[in-house]
Order: sequence, then C-alpha cells, then structure tokens
Amino acid sequence: MSVFLPDLILENVMCITPQLLEERGIRAIVLDVDNTLTSHGNPEPWEGVTEWLTLMKGLGIPLMISSNNTRERVEPFASRLGVDFVPMSCKPLPIGLSRAVKRFNLPKKQVAIVGDQIFTDVLGGNLEGIQTILVKPFEEEQGRLFQLKRRFEQRFISAYYRKQ
Repeated sequence: MSVFLPDLILENVMCITPQLLEERGIRAIVLDVDNTLTSHGNPEPWEGVTEWLTLMKGLGIPLMISSNNTRERVEPFASRLGVDFVPMSCKPLPIGLSRAVKRFNLPKKQVAIVGDQIFTDVLGGNLEGIQTILVKPFEEEQGRLFQLKRRFEQRFISAYYRKQ
C-alpha cells in the first residue's frame, strides 16, 4: 500500500458515524484544524462540527487536535471546542501525531487521523501506523502552493477509488 493512500475518503468529518467507528475498530480520533474542522484560518468551527464533536464526546470517543499551526492559532480554537491539542505537529513527520497517539493510551490500530491533505495528514498518519481518513476541504485555498498540492493529490485520490 502506498503511504499516500488514505484508508477512507469521506465528504467531511460529520460523515464519521458511531457505526463507522465500530466497523473500523476506531476508539480515538486525531483531528486536523484548517479545512477539516473549519475553513482556513477561521476561528469558528464549520457548521455541524460542534454538534458532531458533542456526539463523539458523548460516546466517550477521545478527541485531539494535531495541527502544523502555531499554539496561537490552535489553542483558542481547541479551547473553544473543549479538545486537547498538539500544535506545531510537523506533519508529515510523525512527531506530533506520535505525541497525540501516546496520550490516548490505545493501540495504534484503534486510532485514526482525520484531515484534508494527503501530503501532511494521510502521509503522517500512515507513517505513524494509524488509520487515515481524508476529508474534502471546506474551501479551496487560493495560494499557488496549495493549488499545486491539490493537483498532485488527485493522482492518489483516483488510485483510492480505483482500489475500491
């Protein structure tokens, strides 16, 4: 399996249901922030995210944010949601993800990362040995680097669907 292929692709984080978690044996979730829980740089969660987080917490699913952003960006957002966090995660290097996974005190196979980017979230999760769920970004980024990365991601997204 390619380290660039996610285990699952979903429309958004709200598509993660209790049934899906049970089927996949997922007992804890690591979450990216930008374009996963909110639009890029937005201090407010996307519509439906707060309710989804409440559902997951009610089910006893531990949640943690792992972001490449700074503490100044991540801490207020995570605090608003009542979720622990690891800033400056250095994804795709598994440094921050490893710290997050250790806090769960669960086997890696029972942990998933949810994020919108293959070259950070999916690659980092696969290198860490946890399940990977790619979600579609809430908004398309305008920067040239983001647009270039999104174009390269299409090869792996197509490969995922061919594999299905």
